[in-house]
Amino acid sequence: MSDNLKELVLKKAKENNVRFIRLWFTDVLGVLKSFAITSDELEGALSDGMGFDGSSIEGFARIYESDMIAMPDPSTFQLLPWRPDEPAVARMICDVLEPSGNPYKGDPRGALKRIMKKAADLGYTYYVGPELEYFYFKDCKGTEILDKGGYFDLTPLDVASDLRRETVLTLEKMGIKVEYSHHEVAPSQHEIDLRFSDALTMADNAMTYKLVVKEVAMKNGVYASFMPKPIFGENGSGMHVHQSLFKGSKNAFFDAGDPKHLSQVGRSYIAGLLAHAPEITSILCQWINSYKRLVPGYEAPVYVSWAQRNRSALVRVPMYKPGNEKATRCELRCPDPSCNPYLAFAVMLAAGLKGIEQNYKLREPVEEDIFEMTEKEREERGITSLPGSLAEAISLTEKSELVRETLGDHIFGKFIENKKIEWDKYRVHVSEYELKHYLPRL
Repeated sequence: MSDNLKELVLKKAKENNVRFIRLWFTDVLGVLKSFAITSDELEGALSDGMGFDGSSIEGFARIYESDMIAMPDPSTFQLLPWRPDEPAVARMICDVLEPSGNPYKGDPRGALKRIMKKAADLGYTYYVGPELEYFYFKDCKGTEILDKGGYFDLTPLDVASDLRRETVLTLEKMGIKVEYSHHEVAPSQHEIDLRFSDALTMADNAMTYKLVVKEVAMKNGVYASFMPKPIFGENGSGMHVHQSLFKGSKNAFFDAGDPKHLSQVGRSYIAGLLAHAPEITSILCQWINSYKRLVPGYEAPVYVSWAQRNRSALVRVPMYKPGNEKATRCELRCPDPSCNPYLAFAVMLAAGLKGIEQNYKLREPVEEDIFEMTEKEREERGITSLPGSLAEAISLTEKSELVRETLGDHIFGKFIENKKIEWDKYRVHVSEYELKHYLPRL
């Protein structure tokens, strides 16, 4: 850490009368964790980090190796706009270290940094721009909606629009740039798109975004949820991730001479995403409920293919600005916003880099509506499917050397273990569906 950056943080804290600083980090499942220190401890925290007990954090340490260090990243210092101005509260996002000072192998932020370093060693910077969808409900006890709007709808006295506007303003106060905000397809479903940036910054921003959405909603007496499929019969919430690789100021995905403006690097990257999609799906869609969204008929991609205009494909190459170098990118459409963004971005990048390293060949795009094809037609076109349940997804991930290598043995093992427990608890549960359909007949 440079002394200049450390001094800048101390200066900002003093100028803004910051009394408390929340230190944030993320567990293996993507749950934001935090503890607060006072301004008196800030200088020491910036120099040496702050110790904490990691034994109770999901996927972190065992009892006998529980001492951890939260090392604040000073570039993430921001005031929390929803907290009092006097005295102010700030936050910094932390890397988790072992007492020796070495990076802790169970830290998701560290996993993303490792694969980004691999990309950097190849000359690439990895940029992402996620579209995180969510719902507003009256409270957390049910799914009573606030509006009956649809895609891009604007209605008079739109309460949700006011919530979105306040959320955007709050994000901007925290230095997070926003591109769009709008109503989504389902009733009471909304989306705020963040301006693309490097993957580490974006993972930090995505974690902040989800908290800000919830804080603004709670402040206004409603509840915001990133649950992938909260309402039966309506579209679920996705996190489409636009991504590209740059070499310096040049977009490595762009080739002006190619009919689709895609370079060989871009084609191999997309081929890597497609080839490894089934084995990384559990990281991108990590909850049982995620697979209630990944079904045909609700815009969520199910079939492994790519296209330019076809939104039923898993990977899309957007045509908003054809021939524009900086705008050339691919969009992976299966992730949902309840994933751990550090791990999700890490496995996406790993799959794409594998495609580049091994020179994977990209098939022709599928522009027809895949949902309308018969099973035989899909088979003839070589179109396979994503896993249909968390159990199936975990089974594929467990066999994946790519995921194990990317996440490291610690995170890999803890994630698989946790998801197996989740599935075991779910499969023995007797649902309302079963009681309604079986009890009267059997």
